[in-house]
Formats: sequence, C-alpha cells, structure tokens
Amino acid sequence: MSRPLNSMLRRWHRMLGLQRQSPPSWYRDRVREELRERRAAKTSLEKLSETSDVFFAIIRAHYDGFVVKKIPPFIPSRHGLIYAYMLGKYTSRWGFYRTAAILCRAPRCDMVREVVNPGKDSKLHEVALRHQIDPEKFKRVGRKLRRVWPLLP
Repeated sequence: MSRPLNSMLRRWHRMLGLQRQSPPSWYRDRVREELRERRAAKTSLEKLSETSDVFFAIIRAHYDGFVVKKIPPFIPSRHGLIYAYMLGKYTSRWGFYRTAAILCRAPRCDMVREVVNPGKDSKLHEVALRHQIDPEKFKRVGRKLRRVWPLLP
C-alpha cells in the first residue's frame, strides 16, 4: 500500500477511535462474516457496499494490531470507488452516532464512537446501552436523525 494512503487510513482509523475488540479472533470472524455477505450480494450496490465492509474489516483489524489479511492495494481503477464508499459510509455512521449523542445531551458524547448500521432501532438501543444513554430517547432522536442524515447502505 502506498505511504500516503496508509497514513491517511491510519489518521482516519484514529479519528473513528473504535474500541479494540477481544478476543483477537473477533477480527477474523468479522472478515469471514463480511466475505460471506459479499458472496451473497446480488446487485451492484450491494456488492459495492459489502466489498467496502470487507475492506473495512481488514483495515480495522490491521490498525488494531491483528493482521488477518493484507490490506487491499489502492488501484484507482479497481478499488477507488470501494475506498471512497467505505470512507463515506463509516464516517457518516460515526458522525450520526456522535450527533445523536449530542442531541440527547449524553454526559460523555465525545466517547460515543460507533459505526454499526443505525438503520435499525435495535442497533440504536444497543449503542445507547453501551454508552449509558436513555435507550428510548436515543431511539427517538435516532429515528428523527435518520430522516435527514446521509447514510449509505
């Protein structure tokens, strides 16, 4: 991977500030799960989205210190759209949760660092519980925010 791309991805990963997972097999399991979902994808958009998830799982593992696969190279004609989609998708989700926490006046909104898909109320509930935020209030705010927030599938 090129040095500028590696540097940019490292800064982006630090900005997301996702919690390291345990046990280390969690990372390998995520990559396997994302590869299964990628194989099951039917439409071009589903394939792009699932491929970006595979890339994200590999990159996250790598920057958390668990090399499960090599980070895919950046070949603009082949991977440019995937990397762009991945950056947009996960940055948008991260911003969504931060904004929802701020709107809920969460006591530690700066600690809310999540990238799970906020399209389901169950995910909003899980995130609220992880961060000691009132789940009903967080879901209410999240539902309203979903109407205007640019989330990628």
